[in-house]
Amino acid sequence: MWAHANSGTLAARAVLSAVFSASLGALFFQPLPVHSLTSYANDFVDPASVLSKNFSNVTVEAQATIIQWAKDLASQGPWTVTNKSVTPPSGNIHDYMSWAPYSWPDCSKVGNTTELAPEEVWKTCPYYTRDGEFNPDGRLINDVGAFGDLADAVLYNALAWALDGNGQYSANVAKFVKAWFLDADTAMNPNLDYAQLKRGPDGQVGQHTGVLDLKCMSKLVSGVLILRQGKASEWTSEIDTRLTNWTTSYINWLTTAKIALEEESAANNHGTFYYNQLAALQILAGDNDGAKQTLDKYFTTQYKWQIAENGDQVCCAHANVPLFQPLETARTRPYHYRAYNLAAMITNAKLGAYVGYDAWNLTTANGTTIQSALDYALTQPAGKEAAAELWPNVVAVGAVYGDPDGKYAAWLLAHAGKTYPQDAQFLWNQPFSDSGLVRAADGSGASSAGGTDSSAGTVPDGAPRGARAGPAWAGAALVAVTAWLYVA
Repeated sequence: MWAHANSGTLAARAVLSAVFSASLGALFFQPLPVHSLTSYANDFVDPASVLSKNFSNVTVEAQATIIQWAKDLASQGPWTVTNKSVTPPSGNIHDYMSWAPYSWPDCSKVGNTTELAPEEVWKTCPYYTRDGEFNPDGRLINDVGAFGDLADAVLYNALAWALDGNGQYSANVAKFVKAWFLDADTAMNPNLDYAQLKRGPDGQVGQHTGVLDLKCMSKLVSGVLILRQGKASEWTSEIDTRLTNWTTSYINWLTTAKIALEEESAANNHGTFYYNQLAALQILAGDNDGAKQTLDKYFTTQYKWQIAENGDQVCCAHANVPLFQPLETARTRPYHYRAYNLAAMITNAKLGAYVGYDAWNLTTANGTTIQSALDYALTQPAGKEAAAELWPNVVAVGAVYGDPDGKYAAWLLAHAGKTYPQDAQFLWNQPFSDSGLVRAADGSGASSAGGTDSSAGTVPDGAPRGARAGPAWAGAALVAVTAWLYVA
């Protein structure tokens, strides 16, 4: 047939073929939508669940989000404690440092006749606390923000490596960990002696509340465990051993320092997050039995009094649990603090599941559970607070306790909208319904409304992230146009 075609026909065929190929490529490889970058209050991801790659097809959009977040975060690193303009009172730039976020100066009685320079204010004026009101100069020293970014970057680059297999992601993790913890020029000293530093003439010392600054160690540990157990070549035995040694030294500080022990006893989210941090680090150091004991201590002390009969998180501290701060409902931002402490509870339960300590159905002294706390929180309006803080908790609880009547999925659809399956945590908090919003990766159309599609689904190797198979009509169109090209 081709022998009889004239040059005009051949040219037309060539043009049409090129146009069709481009259109087909756009059709078959449309990038999946991704969620905007979010830093969760805390989380722990079981490395085995990721490394098995037994992902439901309803998670393909979450996978695309993870890949994008990994790239975005990697472009910002590395991060170090030595990258700050103010030296800690120790004189050692390697010491972690932050300022108490709700602490404000009162310079009205210091007797100055001229305006004080910032450095003079920090040391001369007494400081007092305004709960929930951030002092904007608190981020002039941003070790806390840098560590939060580091923890997210380690987690998402490790997850991206598990999903994609690209060694650049695992190399990113190695680079970031070395810069923050290991390299001689930039390594953090293993203490928080100057965290949430109290400023003023009687200050210049860290406070127990500063231990909260490194709460996201459990995210970072998740990423390290993924690379360690997945045997990523870029995560060398030397890096692993040196990080374990640093961790062991820091655990010693975390379990002996006065301010650390004060934080351990805190009845509110500070205490809950302390156990997140310590248990995760013990897991990293290979002490699963120690982590189990740490979590048992939390669930038999603070947890027992943190959830009221109606599920609210109220001021119901036990006499043996000193109350350093009001519990969550009494705070200035109750919606935030409910979601915040609940995220820490969930993280402790996930850490427990990893080491063989089942905490999900443990009840408080009031007969309530983690699920009770979520169910109450769902009834409370966010008001002017960030409603999205609660959303990851809804998916996590629904994935563990089940959602047989679809109330959690329906609530999430009503409040978070149609994009909630794009959120990164939707990958590891499964099973949970996608409400029929995600197209199955096999091209069969929307997934089941119940989100029960359990067929493994990952982005095809070599394809753009989130590449979708085309719909059935695309195949028919390909046949028809191909036939025209070759027989015209």
